[in-house]
Amino acid sequence: MSLSRLSRHGWQVPPVLIAACVLIPIVSLAVSALSGNPAHWAHLASHVLPEALSNTLILLLAVGVIVTLLGTVTAWLVTAYDFPGRRILSWALLLPLAVPSYIIAFSYVDLMHPLGPIQGTLRAALGIDSPRGLRLPDIRSLTGCILVLGFVLYPYVYLTTRIMFQTQAASLIEAARMLGARPLTVFVRVALPLARPAIAVGVSLALLEAMNDIGASEFLGVQTVTVAIYSTWISRSDLPGAAQIALVMLVLVLALILLERHGRRHQRFATARRAQPLRPIRLSRRAGLLALLACLLPVVLGFAAPALHLLHETFKRLQHELPSRQLFDSLANTLQVSALATVLTVACGLLVAWAGRGAWRSGGTSSAGLAARFASLGYAIPGTVLAIGLLAPLVAFDHALSGLLGLWNDRAPQLILMGSMGGLVIIYMLRFMAIAVGGIESGLERIPRSLDHAAATLGERPGGLLRRIHLPQLWPAIAAAALLVFVDTMKELPATLLLRPLNFDTLATWLYAEAARGTYEEGAIAALGIVLAGLLPVILLARVNRPAP
Repeated sequence: MSLSRLSRHGWQVPPVLIAACVLIPIVSLAVSALSGNPAHWAHLASHVLPEALSNTLILLLAVGVIVTLLGTVTAWLVTAYDFPGRRILSWALLLPLAVPSYIIAFSYVDLMHPLGPIQGTLRAALGIDSPRGLRLPDIRSLTGCILVLGFVLYPYVYLTTRIMFQTQAASLIEAARMLGARPLTVFVRVALPLARPAIAVGVSLALLEAMNDIGASEFLGVQTVTVAIYSTWISRSDLPGAAQIALVMLVLVLALILLERHGRRHQRFATARRAQPLRPIRLSRRAGLLALLACLLPVVLGFAAPALHLLHETFKRLQHELPSRQLFDSLANTLQVSALATVLTVACGLLVAWAGRGAWRSGGTSSAGLAARFASLGYAIPGTVLAIGLLAPLVAFDHALSGLLGLWNDRAPQLILMGSMGGLVIIYMLRFMAIAVGGIESGLERIPRSLDHAAATLGERPGGLLRRIHLPQLWPAIAAAALLVFVDTMKELPATLLLRPLNFDTLATWLYAEAARGTYEEGAIAALGIVLAGLLPVILLARVNRPAP
């Protein structure tokens, strides 16, 4: 290949390599599963998978119903109607996104304890002295896990559906209103069918997050497929068995994605070029109060109650004793590994997105465009599955690199990636690549392609085009993508539990360990730190999706 041809097509190589890195864990997972003893698979199929699969399917079905109802109804209320508190609730309904599900479960285990504040307050109000006199249903159950995940994950449906309600042509809804259709008829017969693709996307994202959960399920005593993978590897040190369960989970993920695609395949709607925003109808006092309560309930249960509890427990702890040194070390580890992962993820995301933008110069469909799609697959794969798939490749790489270094140094380290933050940084990059690629692609779409043509006409090379034209206009998109990646790495629990080095804790794993020990004092401080960090992208989303006046 000539130098000129290599210069024109060299930008396609990095996206292909990054996409290959995403596929490596999947291939490794299949190899590890096939290398296991068939007797182990028979044992798992008889004693582990039936309960785990049953709980997981029931959990997904029930959570899907809850997030669909909560997300769709609240999105319609704040878009189509005007009532007291509507402007505040339009962004407050996003707040549960700031709190990982395992933190909500951690909070409610303490809140709903027989000696906790909720049951204690009820007993005091009813004049009951003994905890045996009044005992609410145990939150540590499948029902409790369903409710917790439902009230945490509904914002995925709310966000995508509200955008659809805001941007679709309002003329159809206005026409239905003018023809005398009742409000419920307008919602069911007109608005809901138009929003069905957005609802499908939101529900699929919520269910993928529910499937990725490990902390909430384990805290609440529910044996899901994710928990089974973790316990098989950590408790039994059975990597092939964990890989076999992970393959089953991967099949569930693929089935979920295909189901979402199937549900949207015939959804095509024509809208006006300039769709007018829907004018909200002012509700009566009674109806407005009901709408206010309907939108306030998920905010209180999904964010306000657990966040206030964590704040109270944190202040109570700090009044008596300062946080331990180990907690500060966990905070430093979290910031360090999140910063390194963010830099690597955003840099790789920029290469993938920018190479996809440059595909038009080669004519037709390039490998860079296809690689961009493969590079984004990691977000759809649960962190537990990715971690199990990466274990064997990381160990093989460490052994190979250690052997190479041993040629020059007899004391070469044995675990270079697995014994450091390297493994975590790599899995974070693979897991959250889609966030960086999507954010930067959105920024690139706002840059006119005429600038690319003009620069190419003037003889500008690809590197100069990126450095002098694209990057100055991409910084806002890059900064937003970096913020989202940074916060998601801080919150990630399943992959961190499986790939962290010895004696290495992040805020998420510190909280997990505190909950496992039944000590909630410093766990509340760690949880509050994660919640405060999670508020940043929610504020960003609220600014982007400001309610219509």
